[in-house]
Amino acid sequence: MDDTNVPAQWHISAFHVPRYGTGHEGLVGRVREMRARILYDHGRRPDFRAEDGSHRDDQDLDYGAWHFIARRDPDGEPLGYIRLATPGTEELFQSRVFLGETEYRRVLEAEGVAPEAVFEHSRLVIEQRSRKLGLGVCLNAVAIGAAHHLGAEIMIGTSGTGDGQDRFHGRFGFQPVPGTRRYVERYAEDVVILVHRTDRGAGEYTDLVAEWRAKFPALAAAGGGEWVVEQRERHPEPVALRTARTRAPDCWRPVLFEPRNDVDRAAFSAMLESDDVTAVHDTIDSQLIELIRSREPHRRFTEAELAERVREQLAGAEPWSYGAWAWYPWSGRLVHVLPREEFRLVRTDRNREKIQRPQQRRLLGRRIGVIGLSVGSSAAITLALEGVGGAFRLADFDELSLSNMNRLRAGVHDLGVGKAVLCARQLYEIDPYLEVEILPQGLTDATMEEFFHGAETPIDLLVEECDTPYIKLAAREYARAVGIPVVMDCNDRGMLDIERFDLEPDRPLLHGRLGDTRAAELAGLSAAERAELILAMVDADRISPQLAAAFPEIGRTLSSWPQLASDVALGGALVTEAARRILLGEACESGRFYVDLAELITPERNTAAFAATL
Repeated sequence: MDDTNVPAQWHISAFHVPRYGTGHEGLVGRVREMRARILYDHGRRPDFRAEDGSHRDDQDLDYGAWHFIARRDPDGEPLGYIRLATPGTEELFQSRVFLGETEYRRVLEAEGVAPEAVFEHSRLVIEQRSRKLGLGVCLNAVAIGAAHHLGAEIMIGTSGTGDGQDRFHGRFGFQPVPGTRRYVERYAEDVVILVHRTDRGAGEYTDLVAEWRAKFPALAAAGGGEWVVEQRERHPEPVALRTARTRAPDCWRPVLFEPRNDVDRAAFSAMLESDDVTAVHDTIDSQLIELIRSREPHRRFTEAELAERVREQLAGAEPWSYGAWAWYPWSGRLVHVLPREEFRLVRTDRNREKIQRPQQRRLLGRRIGVIGLSVGSSAAITLALEGVGGAFRLADFDELSLSNMNRLRAGVHDLGVGKAVLCARQLYEIDPYLEVEILPQGLTDATMEEFFHGAETPIDLLVEECDTPYIKLAAREYARAVGIPVVMDCNDRGMLDIERFDLEPDRPLLHGRLGDTRAAELAGLSAAERAELILAMVDADRISPQLAAAFPEIGRTLSSWPQLASDVALGGALVTEAARRILLGEACESGRFYVDLAELITPERNTAAFAATL
């Protein structure tokens, strides 16, 4: 770290990478390579160097963050860097991952701040030859000043202790959180969580931070220098947009444009002039009004007051450039929506009292896996509608057929589309800011680890709705081994099955109904054996009379067992209720439960019958 108190003169570039924007891969890649090379430190931290000799520091947190680069001269090579993450990427904060969800929330509660007021600074790296010239002081002051300007109440971050980095940050008013220091192998040293309160100044650098706070608007407006210019020249059109155009029949992910970003604005303009847009949906004016009213439901605004509040919300931006535009390649629709946090605040506003704002944020930070997207699609869509899960991982090898349309929400134009693709599209049409991954080859032994763990982030809960006994058992074996709860709806008599492997690591699979049977023993079953096994799984003595009568007819007079849309819809509701309770840590024990409408809608349960006779 820097030893001097007075930083030399440096040329600082600032740029912001949109959270869900595209076309920034080259720019972000160069930043990551520079950071990793400095962090590698000639072999001191070997994890920052790949086997092929390249330096790697890939973090999703780079998207949605402010990046600051320092040079000695405007056209010189970068000599230092720091990142400032904003509340929009709070779920990715390094400090949150380091502490875990419960401890992270405890720290915020102790500070008395909401997540919306928390910024994270990280990745302060300085070239060796510049470490004695005050560059670290300068970059730290820039990031803290920017956070002050952007409305931070506190800044949080992880800090190494090996070279006295924690003491260096302490000179800016950062305080260590007791009990958070521990050794991290990746950094080859002890790491501690630090917190900085903006209302208490910045220690011995309060005046310097105030100076950079005042400079930040001009710094942000100036852009990122040559790195940004090079990036724009190399990527005049986002890669995701080109990919969507060439693979539209199988496309399932929308392309997001944030017009206030120069690169996105150019691509957005090109999109509007192309033949790829079939319809434009812009209701941003009414969305802004809903946003304002949801924040102050007790107010009865006049038209003039609403117009003034909308102007304040736009803060000088043109309405067309506010928020994001989502282009859906499979339909050609271009849809204007509020920024992510505002969009979700309004979309889930009427969940409140049943699901409070802090609970909503917790749920949106969870990832849910769904296997089997006939019945499972109802669960996935209901989960997304309710805001239970902000990320989904979907697995199904099958395509939509005409006989599926008695229970799947789809149109005839979707026939032949992969069920995983179809479900992903529907989720994104509910919320274009979701994170969705699909395994269109379905769940197999080869994809098991990918499904449960992904590239970086494991699922928090499994919804299992497949038809194959082997996969039903194999998925549970894996879920039990890694401590992931499993929820299943049987879509008969409203049967809901819950297995809390997160709380009971030794719990028998399917409540012991198959004894000690293992998935490996189920290979090569005949159709009759499969049907018998499924009956054992769901408890043949408890299924409805209609389903019991149907089983002997499967393969004779019936192509498969009967399923109704009403049963599947009910199953989606039951799965969502259980998932919400589990993910919020509410009471929800392992077991099997029935919400049988045939029993519930009977004369003896009619609570209005007596009143009708009066």
